[in-house]
Amino acid sequence: MSHAEGRRGTDVGAARGASPGASPGASPGASPGASPGASPGASPGASPGASPGAGATVLVVEDEPSIADVLAIALRYHRFDVMVAGTVREALALDGRTRPDVALLDVMLPDGDGRALGRELRARRPELALVFLTARDAPSEVVGALGFGDDYITKPFNIDEVVARIGAVLRRTRAGDVLPQRPPLRYGDLELDDSTYVVRRADRTAQLTPTEYALLRFLVRNAGRVVPKEQLLRHVWSYEHTAESTVVETYISYLRRKLAAIGPPVITTRRGVGYGLA
Repeated sequence: MSHAEGRRGTDVGAARGASPGASPGASPGASPGASPGASPGASPGASPGASPGAGATVLVVEDEPSIADVLAIALRYHRFDVMVAGTVREALALDGRTRPDVALLDVMLPDGDGRALGRELRARRPELALVFLTARDAPSEVVGALGFGDDYITKPFNIDEVVARIGAVLRRTRAGDVLPQRPPLRYGDLELDDSTYVVRRADRTAQLTPTEYALLRFLVRNAGRVVPKEQLLRHVWSYEHTAESTVVETYISYLRRKLAAIGPPVITTRRGVGYGLA
C-alpha cells in the first residue's frame, strides 16, 4: 500500500456503480456518515458551522448517481450550496443560471470530456474555481486537468479530502475578494495583481489560474530563499502530506510556461529541495 493510499481511509468511487451507501433521497442536511465506514466529512466533534462552505456554491458534475449523491450530501453538510449535473449539457445550463463558485468535474462524462467542459466554463468566467475528479491510473488525465484547473482528486477518494480540497481552493480563489484594495506585489519587473490574478512584466501580461497565482505569490513573498515542496504543499494547497509532491512539480511547469511568454525565466529549482526566484 502506498503512502497516499494509506492515508485515504474509506474510499468512495472505487468503481463505477459501486454504492457508497447514500440513497438519492437522503436529506441535504444529513451527515455524510451515511457512507458506510466513511468519516462524517470532518474530524469528530467538528461543526459544519466552522466550514468554508457558508455562502459558496459548488457545481458537481458526475454521471454516477451514487457518487454524486455522496458528494452532494457531504458538501451540504458543510454548508455548501450544491447543484448536481450528470452531463456536459446540464452543467452548462446550471452554470448559466446560477454562477457557482467551484465546479467539481468528473473527467469522463457520457456526452463529452470534463476537461473540455472545464475550459468552456473557465472561458465564460475566469474566476470560477475548477477541481477535477480523475482515475488514479490515468496520469494523462491529471496532467491535462492541471493545465488550467485549480486542483484534482483521484478516485477512489475520501469525503474528508474532497471537502478539504474544495475549501482550500475557495480560500485561494477568494483571496482577491478579501483585500481588493491591496497594492500590487512586486518582484523585480514582475507585478502581481491580487484582484485579477494577472502578472505584468513591462508591457506584457499573463493570466494565471488562482492556484498558479497563489504559488507565484508565495514564492515572491519568500524571495531570496529556496522554498521546500512540503512548505508549498501546506501553504498553497493545504496538504499535510508529501505524497502529492508531483502536484507542485506540475504547477511549477505550467507557471514557468506562462511566465516565459512574457519574459526571461524567473523560477529556479534546487533539485531535491524546492523552488525559488532568480
